[in-house]
Amino acid sequence: MKKILFIASLLSLGLVHHLQAQFTQVELFTGLDKTDFTIFSSHPINKSRTLLVNTLAFFQKFKREHQEFNEVGVQPTLFWNVTKTLAIGSSIYYNSFAGYSERLSAKYVFKSSLLIFVLMPTVAYSEQTNTIYAEVFVQIQYNKPLNDNLSLWLNGQFLTIWDEFRLHSRSYQQYRIGLSFYDHQAGVGLDIDQYGLKPIEKISLGFYYRISI
Repeated sequence: MKKILFIASLLSLGLVHHLQAQFTQVELFTGLDKTDFTIFSSHPINKSRTLLVNTLAFFQKFKREHQEFNEVGVQPTLFWNVTKTLAIGSSIYYNSFAGYSERLSAKYVFKSSLLIFVLMPTVAYSEQTNTIYAEVFVQIQYNKPLNDNLSLWLNGQFLTIWDEFRLHSRSYQQYRIGLSFYDHQAGVGLDIDQYGLKPIEKISLGFYYRISI
């Protein structure tokens, strides 16, 4: 039943009305050790834009000697904007490692002309392990205009997951620095991935390209 609800949530994206403030971002990161393809979209579902459907999907592929770390994830989330800076969201997440989980998140967003800061703590229940886990996601984005069309763009994303609120399960740090021209961004990136209780660490240096649609 939960899988049916999950698929229905994805299909509902195609039924969302075309409203202002919707966007989709697609990013490809590739390096000597890893390729990562990520899609993120946000669509309001009411005219006041207090209800949003955010969808994250990614495919992470390591080179042949580290294929056991290949990972796929899909997560649609329904967010309610309580205030301009605070939202609460519920989602169903599928991950090729961890299976299905139900999640409840809070999201705090600070925006200025140059800086965006996002903090999102989450509590979730894993169907595969029958346990509760916690995670914290942080994003820091800096965009400095160089002229009317070109800007310097820096982005950092950080995630840590603790099984049973205390055991490290998965974490990553992603750094991007590049130039943004209209809706296109390109530059260099560094991914640091950790897996397990005594973290196995994988470091990937490469290039990224991102487009906003």
